[in-house]
Amino acid sequence: MPARPTMIKRFFRMLAAGHGQAWNASQIGKSLGVSYHTVNSYLDYLEEAYLIRRLQPYHANIRKRVVKSPKVFWRDSGLLHSLLGSPTMDDLLAQPWVGESWESWVIEQIMIFLNMRGLPFDGPYYLRATDGHELDLVFRPHGITYAVEIKLTSSPGTDDMKRLRKAAEMIGAEKQVLISRTVNPVENEAMMSTNLRGFLTSTWPTG
Repeated sequence: MPARPTMIKRFFRMLAAGHGQAWNASQIGKSLGVSYHTVNSYLDYLEEAYLIRRLQPYHANIRKRVVKSPKVFWRDSGLLHSLLGSPTMDDLLAQPWVGESWESWVIEQIMIFLNMRGLPFDGPYYLRATDGHELDLVFRPHGITYAVEIKLTSSPGTDDMKRLRKAAEMIGAEKQVLISRTVNPVENEAMMSTNLRGFLTSTWPTG
């Protein structure tokens, strides 16, 4: 039986409310009064239509316990903001989920850039350990592991870099990248604190 329009609207709003969070089909299905198989089929359809991205957990064999469910993002941030009722910049910046919106937008720009460059890569993934260490984005172009943390701030601090370093070391990442809105990028051979433009225009590995 086709899904009722009211159910689809509720499903869209629930996806928007859970933007950037680990996917829990059973919980959403229970809220909608349908099975988890049904909500997974809805999600499959939206993914095939390029409306959402299922960001899979990084599958490296590390010693810490990690979250194994995918995270779900709306790929179109404008659609996300409309579903959540934040049509203006002032509304958006006042929302508690603005960081997740920024994170997903940055991830999409990076994925678009890599695909347009024709740069093959393994990923994208994310990492979240149960002890709180996490990476917003992990991908591997030409066998080089990039560990990326994304912050909305324009003034990233040393603590941000320390947390990134510790999480990156868990997976043996060769490149550690903190992307924010900074205008004062800092870079050395292994680490980079920069804005999105600085990251995309940096030197990329070649085969």
